[in-house]
Amino acid sequence: MARAFLFVLDSFGIGHAADAGRFGDAGADTYGHIEAAAARGEADRPGLRQGPLNLPNMRSLGLDHAAAIAAGREVAPGPAPSGFFGAADERSSGKDTPSGHWEIAGVPVPFEWGYFPHLVPTFPVTLTDRLIAEADIPGILGNCHASGTEIIARLGEEHIRTGKPICYTSADSVFQIAAHETHFGLERLYKLCETARRLVDEYTIGRVIARPFVGENADTFERTANRRDYAVPPPEPTLLDRVIAAGGRVLAVGKIGDIFAHQGVSEVRKAAGNMALFDATFGAMEDAADGDLVFTNFVDFDTLYGHRRDVAGYAAALEAFDRRLPEALARLKHGDMLILTADHGCDPTWAGTDHTRERIPIVGTGPGLGTGSIGRRSTYADIGETIAAHLGLAPGRHGEALLPARSANA
Repeated sequence: MARAFLFVLDSFGIGHAADAGRFGDAGADTYGHIEAAAARGEADRPGLRQGPLNLPNMRSLGLDHAAAIAAGREVAPGPAPSGFFGAADERSSGKDTPSGHWEIAGVPVPFEWGYFPHLVPTFPVTLTDRLIAEADIPGILGNCHASGTEIIARLGEEHIRTGKPICYTSADSVFQIAAHETHFGLERLYKLCETARRLVDEYTIGRVIARPFVGENADTFERTANRRDYAVPPPEPTLLDRVIAAGGRVLAVGKIGDIFAHQGVSEVRKAAGNMALFDATFGAMEDAADGDLVFTNFVDFDTLYGHRRDVAGYAAALEAFDRRLPEALARLKHGDMLILTADHGCDPTWAGTDHTRERIPIVGTGPGLGTGSIGRRSTYADIGETIAAHLGLAPGRHGEALLPARSANA
């Protein structure tokens, strides 16, 4: 029996990439800077967490060894990790969510995404005029770079009063539309986003994101779990397609289905928040059969803490993830492989609110699998190829399998 479980800790980079200077990110280190802040007491928050960063389970698998490989330094003396570990640079052109995930799944992105300028208004007039006309809406609000929670608090009441959806973007290649689930209508929001998806194709925008919310005023507005991403499909078949072609299933947990434009996805299991995502993942693990892949994105690290530059919140989320990791490890059977990784960085100590160009961890384990270093890899695609080899799939075009040697008693 061979099954694979791939957990993406969204934005959990472990040190600046070789080309980070090109992105203004030389020196960024999501894990290292959170760890250092916690050691200095700067990640303490009453009622949330305090003290040094406590990640015993990920560290026992090899997280600190992966970080040392990323930084090119020696790791502190201690017990040998129980898993295999390494780090990887991104080959894709950007540092966004689709590029990172597609490359993890074996397909680097060779082209540059389009981005909207940091101006007000930010969107081209021809784009917004066409959207208003084709979607039959009275106009739009926002038309700027903004934090999703901030712009909803600022413009949500006007949105309810006027019926104009809130359109905004960020440093990512995105066109985001926020609207009230009942006053505007959830299905109407989805239809509006489908129209926007078609219109932004000529600008090479990676995703249109529906951001529904509820509440009646700025004090009660809250985004819901009904977010939906409308992504450009990957440029060629990914690991997900290859799993399905071989007769397996891909159980996509969280926003994985949206990221891959539902291409190569057998079943989507949604949940809101990392702890609920764990619960959904455990259900998928129980249901997974021989040849299946369970692929989960744990989004809170990025959206709730990285982009908001919340060091204490990010640290607490890592600790909460680590506390639940043993539940996943206990579900592993002979022939299983579990890999923990990330799609980019989002250093909460860094300037601005953008992702950071970083190396990512590769930390894996499974009954009977070998342990030790797999070194520093030149592409995330090596992760997808490692899983492909584990599942008995033919090699892909872009990466190299790093399947550890099995232990003597495997």
